[in-house]
Formats: sequence, C-alpha cells, structure tokens
Amino acid sequence: MSKSQWILISAAVLLFAVLYFGFDTKPSKHKEIEKQRAGAFSSTDISSMLVDAKAELPPQASASIMALESDVEKAASDTVKAASYRQLSSQWYQLEKTGIAGYYAEKVAEITRDEEAWSIAGTTYSLCIQREQEEKIKSFCTEHAVQALEKALSLNPSNMQHKVNLALVYAENPSKENPMKGILMLVDLNKQYPDDVLVLTQLGRLGIKTGQFEKAVKRLERVISLEPDNKTANCLLSQAYDGLGESAKAADFKSKCEKLSGN
Repeated sequence: MSKSQWILISAAVLLFAVLYFGFDTKPSKHKEIEKQRAGAFSSTDISSMLVDAKAELPPQASASIMALESDVEKAASDTVKAASYRQLSSQWYQLEKTGIAGYYAEKVAEITRDEEAWSIAGTTYSLCIQREQEEKIKSFCTEHAVQALEKALSLNPSNMQHKVNLALVYAENPSKENPMKGILMLVDLNKQYPDDVLVLTQLGRLGIKTGQFEKAVKRLERVISLEPDNKTANCLLSQAYDGLGESAKAADFKSKCEKLSGN
C-alpha cells in the first residue's frame, strides 16, 4: 500500500472520529425519545420477570406477595412503603428470585437514599448475576448492580467493600468490550492496598475460577499469614492446592476449613 493511500485512510478514520465523537448529531427531541425508550425497556424487563415468576408461585406464596403489593399501594408514608418493599425483597429472595429481590431492594434505596440500602440492592443484584442462567436477566441485574454500588460509593468513596463488590460485578458478567475490567479493578486495588484481606481473597477466588492456581495460592497464603483463622481463605486454599495437584496440602486445608466451619 502506497504512502498516499495510508494518508487517505488515516484522514478518513480521523474524519469519522471527529464526526462520531466530536459532534452531537441527534436532535434533542430524538434524544428524549431514545431516553424514554430506554426507560420503557427497563420497566418492561422487570414487568416480564414479575409476570413469569408469579406464574410459577404456589397459592400461599402468591397470596403473600399480593398482600404485600397491596400494602405498598395503600402506604400512607414513604417509611411504610419502604418497609413493604423490604418485605417484598425478602419474600422474593426466599423464593430464589434474586433479580426481583434486587429490584425491591433498589426501591427501598430510592426512598431512603442511604449507603447501606444501595449496598444491599447492589449485592442482591450481584447474587442474581451469579445464579441466573438467562442472559437477559443477567444483563438487567448487572446494569442495576453497577448503578446501585456506584451510588453507595458516591456516599462513601472510601468503603473498600463497595469497591470490591463493584469489581466483582464486572468480573462475574464481563462485557465484550472490556472483559478484563473487573479483574483489573481488583488488581489496581491490590496495588494500592497490598495487604487488604478482602481484595486478596477475591483475587484468590478468581484465580481458582480461571485456573491460575499458583497466583491464587500466593494471595490466599498471604491472607492466612495476616488472618490464620480466615475461614474463606482456608477453604479456598484447599481448592487451589487441589488444582495444583498437591493433595496433601489440599487435604490439610480442607481439614482446617471444616474445623473453622464447625463441621
């Protein structure tokens, strides 16, 4: 390819970038319509989830859910409404519908606007990501988990648990555009806080999940050097050493895991 051809291609790419990123070509009315459509999609998504879930409920559970929904409609104050939403979230969680449980936990947070409520909503949605198989529901829960945890972080930017939970959301359901985002967030936190037990433990867990057993062992051994009776780290080390084929060490940590678990 000649030098002049390369120049033409580069110029075309630059022009595309300028047009695409440099100018807002959508009229404000059109943008508003798109915004409304996005909101409608989210609403339809949870509505569809509720319809499908309710169709599977046994009579007693169905009656309980309907009663709580009625309580929300009749609520005389936000405090009462939030209490009913909490009960709905708890009921759906017990029914193993974590996406819907997260939705009602988010409703509580929208009323209370406090850090703990947003954290609960985010972690409930995170459980949905781990447990659900249907991609549409996982995507819904991922989007809302990120939003909830970012709001919790905005209220308390120094909270390490929120930072780790947010990273784990990205790691549990990585995007095609940036599949390493969650892991890189944890690695960055590890660089900033090399002896943070929570960060080391989650990196160890992800190391096992991805077959990087040596890295997992290194991080988890560091955890138990800081906290010898850390149950999670001892249990994970059993898996990590098993992955390395070191059966004696795996058995040793399995025994410690069982002892710390009270088994």
